[in-house]
Amino acid sequence: MIELLEPFVLQETALDVGEFKLVPALTVAAMLALFLGVGYFFRVAAVDDLWVAGRSIGAVENGMAIGANWMSAASYLGVASIIALSGYFGLAYVVGWTTGYFILLIFLAAQFRRFGKYTAPDFVGDRFYSDWARGIAAFTTLAIAFTYAIGQASGMGLMAQYIFGISYEMGVIVLMGVTIGYVALSGMLGTTKNMAIQYVILIIAFTIGLYAVGWSQGWSTVLPYFEFGSEVAAAAEIEAQFVEPFADGSYYAWIALAFSLIVGTCGLPHVLVRFYTVENERTARWSTVWGLFFICLLYWGTATYAAWGGLLYDSEVTGGGGFADMLPIEADALVVLTAQLAELPTWLVGLVAAGAVAAALATTAGLFISASSAAAHDIYTNLYKENATQREQMLVGRVTILGIGILVTLIGLNPPALIGELVAMSFAIAGTVFFPVFFLGLWWENTTKEGALAGMLTGILLSFGAILNDTAIPMYTGVEDAVIPALATWLPGTSSALVGVPVVFGVIIVVSIVTDNPPQHVKRLVRQCHSPEPMSQTESAEDAANGGAPADD
Repeated sequence: MIELLEPFVLQETALDVGEFKLVPALTVAAMLALFLGVGYFFRVAAVDDLWVAGRSIGAVENGMAIGANWMSAASYLGVASIIALSGYFGLAYVVGWTTGYFILLIFLAAQFRRFGKYTAPDFVGDRFYSDWARGIAAFTTLAIAFTYAIGQASGMGLMAQYIFGISYEMGVIVLMGVTIGYVALSGMLGTTKNMAIQYVILIIAFTIGLYAVGWSQGWSTVLPYFEFGSEVAAAAEIEAQFVEPFADGSYYAWIALAFSLIVGTCGLPHVLVRFYTVENERTARWSTVWGLFFICLLYWGTATYAAWGGLLYDSEVTGGGGFADMLPIEADALVVLTAQLAELPTWLVGLVAAGAVAAALATTAGLFISASSAAAHDIYTNLYKENATQREQMLVGRVTILGIGILVTLIGLNPPALIGELVAMSFAIAGTVFFPVFFLGLWWENTTKEGALAGMLTGILLSFGAILNDTAIPMYTGVEDAVIPALATWLPGTSSALVGVPVVFGVIIVVSIVTDNPPQHVKRLVRQCHSPEPMSQTESAEDAANGGAPADD
């Protein structure tokens, strides 16, 4: 057990994790109490509010929720860490995690809202008229939520160490417990309200910390995002890899990573469900625009934190010995560590850490909602008990939140990779398994259930096989290298979509061509997703195609 926990509790670290900090602790405690209070105030008693917030969320509020949903511990902490250690190569994360939203905006957001279901597996099950397809999609949704949430649990543990002076393990357990509590209580409606609040907290904390570091070190004045060029040059003199993007990684690795993150963004169930929470397709498009704007406000600062953090680590920790060999705990907490090394007041460093907690909580909440809806709505109600009452569905949903929360907490005590790498794996799964099915399901009416089933199974084989090969099996068996090193080179666990997506597209298209066409009512459904006629709050493409009353609300 001691050996398993060694990376987080036994090594010396530059991050001040040993003592209780009163003001930051009170800040986080007040923040957690606020989240629980909002969750209780907006507690739900109907599945419509639990899964899609009654389709009542506006464009700006949904954009803030998209931003908070997206600004996970990986974005808030992990991106700066990866850029500091990998230099320009790490910018693949910024490029991938923003470009995907343009594809969502142009090709998927409005069409998903017009389809008008509750969950991503709900779309797959109805579009491909198959309970098997719904079941596979629900399983994949649970796997993505599980993998993605482990990285958030790791971020929570790190920040609890700094703020409360408690062990990493205790921090994971306490903060995950709070998250499980308010998500199970409030459902999608309260979670969305909390996400808007969490976005305001995290962007203020991140930005104030950035400006304070720049002013205290004399590195910036008004726009630190554009004023850190000289610090990048100084960092490059210390660590050449900082400006040599392909010194330690190949062109192929960069392209594969960026592509996997782009298509993964378009395949994440907890992102797509946000388009079901708004009134109509126009609001879905505008909420995507607002979400991208709110995301960019934070991403612009990650590279700045990376350069400044590297320089401060070099001068204050290693005494000129560089920064590329910082410990995993230091790298994953680099944003907070930068504020600490700049000798900012403890309460201000604590505020930056509180922002990271808000980021991790918001994303974990979104993941737990998507997982619970997949279990309660898609598996329990649609596959097991069609006449399940609302009370039964809500009970199953809340039990799922509790169950997956406990599993994530246990794995989060000893995460198998850096926060950013863990999240990248979930993107690779989403991109390989879901993106081709979503895209072809909305844009090619001749896509058949046989094609979708063959494609998703192929995607699962490729993405999960890649993760088992170079991460899961080596870690839990004590082997240093990948099981099949050559396979890890071309099909890495964090970037398997570059190979996987074209293969899955090909499988779906070929199988769809050689099998019987979809039923006519399914084709009408796909055409309605592209209709220029505006829709009402409770309307879906199915209602428009049938010319009758709303069927899914």
